[in-house]
Amino acid sequence: MDLYCVMGNPIDHSKSPWIHARFAELTGQTLQYGKRLIPLNGFVSEVDAFFAEGGHGCNITVPFKFEAAALARHHSERATLATAANILTMRDGVIMADNTDGAGLVNDIQCNAGFDLSGRRLLLIGAGGAAAGVLGPLLLARPASITVANRTLERARVLVARHSELARSHQIPLLAQGLQNLSGGFDILINASASSLKGSDVPVHPSALKPGALAYDMMYGSAAQRFMAWALAHGAVARDGLGMLVEQAAEAFLIWRGVYPPAQQVLTELRALMP
Repeated sequence: MDLYCVMGNPIDHSKSPWIHARFAELTGQTLQYGKRLIPLNGFVSEVDAFFAEGGHGCNITVPFKFEAAALARHHSERATLATAANILTMRDGVIMADNTDGAGLVNDIQCNAGFDLSGRRLLLIGAGGAAAGVLGPLLLARPASITVANRTLERARVLVARHSELARSHQIPLLAQGLQNLSGGFDILINASASSLKGSDVPVHPSALKPGALAYDMMYGSAAQRFMAWALAHGAVARDGLGMLVEQAAEAFLIWRGVYPPAQQVLTELRALMP
């Protein structure tokens, strides 16, 4: 049986095994998908061990997305741009890296949430692996502008610089700012920082939100509740990252199995199971 897994730290909360098992059931695929808690200083050895066991592919979550990209020998265009990967695949003895986070986010916002990204002012909070994976696909959705805001301004500047050519080619203003003194009026706010995972306060002032803006947290379940309550309290439409999780998993399933699963059906089923 073909072996897959999700790797991260923490990992107990992950719904990826359920999602991929349901994808397999609905598409008639036979596979085994588990989850592995990876020591913070043991990522490379754990990946090597997994593929030595005959593993076909693995999803990578926090905090290993940059390490995953560095480990691979072959990179997709989107993994190269992000310098971060959420998928590793073993093919012909070579570890291949890809990043489906951005496609999953864009699909969830536009198809499931019904917010057109085109012509919107976007605020992306964070400059780590999660933000790096989605910035390119967000630019390709042709928003009016994107501001990347991060606690450490230099990290935001580095991320913006890496995407500056893509932004220029699509004539989209791409800016880097600190978390303080953000000019307000964003149509869509996307939290790609670790604030929700850590149980911290939302790292920006509510004035960043336009009335009726979409406030989107990449976390889901209980980890996203604080952010969503904040968004609703300030007149925004709140959405967690469960749809992104399912949509990026569907992209990974297509890469691994050559079949696109019914993502919207699985998302509906998963939401019904969530507390």
